[in-house]
Amino acid sequence: MDFELSAKVKDLQRRVSDFMNEYVYPIEKKVEEEMNQPGHEHAEPQVLKDVRKKAKASGLWNLFLPDGEHANGLKVAEYAPLCEIMGRSPIGARAFNCMAPDTGNMEILAEFATQEQKRQWLQPCLDGEMRTCFSMTEPETAGSDPTQLATRAVRDGDDYRINGHKWFTSNAIGSAFAIAMVVTDPQAEPHRRASMLIVPTDTPGFNLVRPVPVMGHVGGGGHCEIVYQDCRVPAANLLGREGDGFAIAQARLGPGRIHHCMRNIGVAERALELMCKRANTRFTHGSYLADKANVQQWIADSRIEIDATRLLVMNAAWMIDTVGKRAARQEIAEIKVMAANMVMNVLDRAIQLHGAMGMSDDTPIARFWRENRSMRIVDGPDEVHRMTISRRECRKWK
Repeated sequence: MDFELSAKVKDLQRRVSDFMNEYVYPIEKKVEEEMNQPGHEHAEPQVLKDVRKKAKASGLWNLFLPDGEHANGLKVAEYAPLCEIMGRSPIGARAFNCMAPDTGNMEILAEFATQEQKRQWLQPCLDGEMRTCFSMTEPETAGSDPTQLATRAVRDGDDYRINGHKWFTSNAIGSAFAIAMVVTDPQAEPHRRASMLIVPTDTPGFNLVRPVPVMGHVGGGGHCEIVYQDCRVPAANLLGREGDGFAIAQARLGPGRIHHCMRNIGVAERALELMCKRANTRFTHGSYLADKANVQQWIADSRIEIDATRLLVMNAAWMIDTVGKRAARQEIAEIKVMAANMVMNVLDRAIQLHGAMGMSDDTPIARFWRENRSMRIVDGPDEVHRMTISRRECRKWK
């Protein structure tokens, strides 16, 4: 196990960091202000489009894909430290075309799509011309148990006819297509009931009901509620074979969880940096905050937790690269729990240290808190990951 980065990755680290400093951090506030204007909540500001063009022209584009045919051919452990840098800004991943849920969708299209599907759907995403969404979670079934999914797709001649109710189809507003997880054989064994279909969002019967407000915010592409009502798509839009939906979802979630965790670390690093700057400059009750024992403990604990989480995440990334996603399931589950809780611990301390300012949007800390609280739920809640970790441990000693 060697986490020493290659010269190529070190160069990319420097270039991504320099690009963030020059182009991304300076426009954070402007992007947020424009997207908070009534009627503009779901539109990408021109200033962000311009930065994306610069990133693409600089070759800092699609860095997440390990497939050298479509991108830079980076391994998961090589992309992880770049993903951390992007995670330091709410718009960082977007600037480099490395944002969720598009990254996961592009990964499964690269792995499971036919050549025609890749031409029609993958290539425009890689070029930055299409946004996508992933339609799996349902309000009436337990999201933590995808074997209970109820949305149905029935084969009807050369088409599938979809009926069902989804929500938290994140980024649906402005997306060209959804990848929908639907039940094609309700009588099959639990992990063979579902399949995945590419559903263009302009298809009749794809009804976008609303962006679900999340802690008072509905911006970006929205966490959308969708009603599929006799929504017909060609059978050629099936990803893989019928019944492969669960396996494809698992293939999508492995690297995706690494990405989430590394972005969590980037958020925590940014919050710790702001904590230290505040502690060194805020004078109260006879000394700077940096001289007070409880603040020193907050900063020390944050540093320890961030570094420990990074090592565990890099270990999981290294295992994916060396022994594969399936063999790294335990480590992936561990980091999903650890990173999601670590980032909330650090953000809570950062809010407390900044006092009233920490609750405001004058720093990115409050926004980070709002957006990262979901990490303990998305891609599997903490409780499910802890359950599977425990089961695997107990099996060793049965």
